[in-house]
Amino acid sequence: MELEFVRTFVAVVDGGRFQEAAAGLGVSQQAVSKRVVALERELGVRLFTRTARGAALTGDGVAFLPHARELLAAGERAVAAVRPGRRPLRVDVLNRRIKVAELVRQFHLDHPDVQLDIVTLGDDTAASVAAIAEGGVDATFRAVPAGELPEGVVSTWVYDEPHELLVGPRHALAEHGAVSLRELADHRVWMPDMSPDTEWGGYYRELAARFGLTIDVDGPNFGNEAMLDEIAASAELATFVGEGSRYFWPEHYDLRRIPVVDPAPLYPHFLVWRRKHPHPALGQLREHLVPDRGSRRTRGVWLPDWGQTGIRADSPGVSAP
Repeated sequence: MELEFVRTFVAVVDGGRFQEAAAGLGVSQQAVSKRVVALERELGVRLFTRTARGAALTGDGVAFLPHARELLAAGERAVAAVRPGRRPLRVDVLNRRIKVAELVRQFHLDHPDVQLDIVTLGDDTAASVAAIAEGGVDATFRAVPAGELPEGVVSTWVYDEPHELLVGPRHALAEHGAVSLRELADHRVWMPDMSPDTEWGGYYRELAARFGLTIDVDGPNFGNEAMLDEIAASAELATFVGEGSRYFWPEHYDLRRIPVVDPAPLYPHFLVWRRKHPHPALGQLREHLVPDRGSRRTRGVWLPDWGQTGIRADSPGVSAP
């Protein structure tokens, strides 16, 4: 059903005359008549009868009117849902547990006037970047080198997340206040079902090669809760977690989060967005993220070669691969 025909029908009702509807719509009276006739033909009923005082609704016209108004309202809602500036700022995060999701939540608390739509598009970085290019999403947080972005899609480094080693109370490192990468070379780091094709799979492959780590990807992965169960009961299992990632477990598990140091590996997060026609609120989000940029790159740290955006590889305190 043509919404333009429905809009014309409502305009005739509101104006009371075909001539008034034509003036309001900016078309000829003949065009109004043709649209109404076409709508009546599609519905198979008469909507108006002409009187000396104008156009009067028939019984079928009275019955159709509330539905016509709802159709027009639904059309307006559909347009608003996809039009930047009228719909919420749509941001993709890998999952709602990680630190960048918390950064977006803090943005929401600091800017309650900005409507947000948080989505999780999953592990496929290419699909998330494609959603940016196509306009389905306004921004995403991904560890993707700028050279791998399609034309018209840009990124900026916004946050580096240090690692912690998560172990149970029986693990050999459980009482350590910090653990060095050299010490970790003697222990197995368990990251079940981690695909080498994901962005973090590439990151950990590079980290393991650089420092001689053993990263066990044997699965299957039954989810975070099951993984925490196994780590709590094991004297050998350990895994990496982001310093700002949120995990919860029963108190009797007595799990330990131990900072990884000498050097401290950092996982770089980049904000990715479309250059043309960005959402009006995107600039506010970018400004909100600026204070976190570079805050951790002044001490002894390690980043993958593609993550050293904005600094030289020989900068003090930064370990290059």
